[in-house]
Amino acid sequence: MDIMNVEEYKTWIGGIARRYRQSQIKAATAVNVEMLKFYWTLGADIVRLEKDQPWGSKFMQRVSADLKAWMPEAKCFSRVNLYYMVRFFNLYAPVKIVQQIAEQLPLLAFSREYPNVCQMVFSVPWGHHMVIMDKFGDDQRTALFYVRKTVENGWSRAMLENNIASNLHLRQGNAETNFDLALTDPDSDLAKETLKDPYDFSFIAMDEKYREEELKTELIKNIEQFLQELGRGFSYLGREYKLQVGDTQRAVDMLFYNVFERRYYVIEVKVRKFDPADVGQIGTYMVAVNRQLKQPGDQQTVGLIICREKDRVTVQYALESSSLPIGVSDYVLERFIPADFKSQLPTIEEVEGELTRRMEIAEKRRLGKA
Repeated sequence: MDIMNVEEYKTWIGGIARRYRQSQIKAATAVNVEMLKFYWTLGADIVRLEKDQPWGSKFMQRVSADLKAWMPEAKCFSRVNLYYMVRFFNLYAPVKIVQQIAEQLPLLAFSREYPNVCQMVFSVPWGHHMVIMDKFGDDQRTALFYVRKTVENGWSRAMLENNIASNLHLRQGNAETNFDLALTDPDSDLAKETLKDPYDFSFIAMDEKYREEELKTELIKNIEQFLQELGRGFSYLGREYKLQVGDTQRAVDMLFYNVFERRYYVIEVKVRKFDPADVGQIGTYMVAVNRQLKQPGDQQTVGLIICREKDRVTVQYALESSSLPIGVSDYVLERFIPADFKSQLPTIEEVEGELTRRMEIAEKRRLGKA
């Protein structure tokens, strides 16, 4: 190499590869946005035109056949996919836009009046939207919760399905805390939303008799899944993290740092029922972290006790005794399916047949036939 040495050349090649991958991601994102906008407007058109069609006209079926005839290379114009486009529009369209659909282009109105929501919705892949629509129907609030989480965390479709299956929308922000008293707004709301109740530890396999150390060991072995369950921005700093307190060396059970919130999280995992003494223990660790690790610009350290079970009144009394921000949550382990139950599970063909039947019933109801 006359112009550059071997290492410089390798660096240059690596840079080109990274730029190429980034351009691929940007191109794919742009294509997804344009496709979803097209689906949105087509769904809006169908809603408007179908109102004037008599019952029994099989309008959707006719539209599907005609579009396929015009564009045989396109794979997106099946009757089922057109039905999803209509659901997509109806799910996210504000009511007043639906009412004024004949007077204005709904996409432009939606973009103008709800720009942040619009950007989120069009950032999520179509397959993700189909999963959300199948699960939550016309529940716009819950659907937008998972749209937002998908955008924030870059979830794959499998991760989205796992979080829906674990009822993340019901667990998020439900931990018992004293944040309203110990933290200032809006810091309190942000930290409260971060915590869940219960935490889903189904990614680890434990028998019925397990010890606390074994559970913690399994969590660390599966740290990637544990971080995903904790949420966006968490970094793992260590287990039994050593801090010197006076003449005694204290071991912080599990220590994390949230890079988005800029705060430390001290986490204690208990395989027993919550005990009020747990608040004093974790409080000592939190003060030590504040004194020895917390830097200028960091937010106040938060403590989280994750226990096998808790009595909410006892938790509330215990938390009121502390001025430090502490949350208490349950955890759940995997619920195993009995072996003799597996033979009763439906086959793939039976599942597909039932889904088709339910789709047809839903469409008839939407058209006012049922």
